[in-house]
Amino acid sequence: MFRLLGILLTVLFAIATAIVTWPQFFHVEQTFPITQAVASRGILVLAFGAILLLALLLMLARPLRGFAASIAIVALIGGGASAAIGALRGVDQSALPEKTPASVRVLAWNTAGEAVSVDRIAQTIVEQKADIVALPETTESAGEDIALQLRAAGHPMWVHHVQFRPDVQKGPDSWQTTLLISPSLGDYSVLASSANGTSNTGSVPSAVVMPVDGKGPTVVAVHTVAPRQDEMSGWSKDLRWVADQCPAGSDVILAGDFNATLDHMAGLGTAGGDMGACRDVASRAGSGGLGTWPTSLPALAGAPIDHVMATAQWRATGSEVLAGSASGSDHRALVTQLERVAP
Repeated sequence: MFRLLGILLTVLFAIATAIVTWPQFFHVEQTFPITQAVASRGILVLAFGAILLLALLLMLARPLRGFAASIAIVALIGGGASAAIGALRGVDQSALPEKTPASVRVLAWNTAGEAVSVDRIAQTIVEQKADIVALPETTESAGEDIALQLRAAGHPMWVHHVQFRPDVQKGPDSWQTTLLISPSLGDYSVLASSANGTSNTGSVPSAVVMPVDGKGPTVVAVHTVAPRQDEMSGWSKDLRWVADQCPAGSDVILAGDFNATLDHMAGLGTAGGDMGACRDVASRAGSGGLGTWPTSLPALAGAPIDHVMATAQWRATGSEVLAGSASGSDHRALVTQLERVAP
């Protein structure tokens, strides 16, 4: 009886290990609670390590030796696979390469409303020489104050903004998303359907801006709803909407808080992309395995849910999760460097 029970538990553990290690194979990457369980590869590695240690200790008891050995082997395989996936996506914590005249730097930072000061945001933008800055949960007034400081620092940027329910006084900051773009990239305007919400993410806004003269990339400051149990359907719809902003053949840059890792995006890519035809910059630049949320955990143990993505017209040359941004907001800032691909 105990032998059969041990075999059953081992089989169940092996199935669970396979699911959390590669959920997209089972098409459950957007299913509660698998979505939450697979958000951090670092946490999975630690969990499998703890199970492996416990199994090794149980092997000291002779009656449990066979069962414990089986559990240890499965845990070792699961932990090793998760570690390998994280390593392949990259854990490089080095700084960006030197910026060239042709480089475009993109900064994404969910500032959690007023949790990060205007001074701090402006200082980070100047230090990182950012050309595009996506700021979910940053108000329009804060964006304007940031722009004033940037102009005084010799780093001017235009402010674009989308707000849900502007009629509600003192609504939550999560109903607002601000996007700053350098004048060197040209004049941009917010797409009307993005501003009025007829084509946008559902509960929290994203901002879609397009070049006025039709030259240059469409830029989307992304903010999707968090995948809480009661928001799973809305979260999945948000991700599909974001993917739809990157059709094949388009010139698009996405940046912001996706509330999703690359595992959650399986099946949403087209033409070699991760979200539509857009490709994740961090994973292609060697730092896609570093977590941006929450700041209470080390980057190696966090969830990489903030992204910069771009279509094939852009080549990733660098990506950095800013360690110095780990105070105030629960998100770390992500800065990336892109270069135009020669036609």
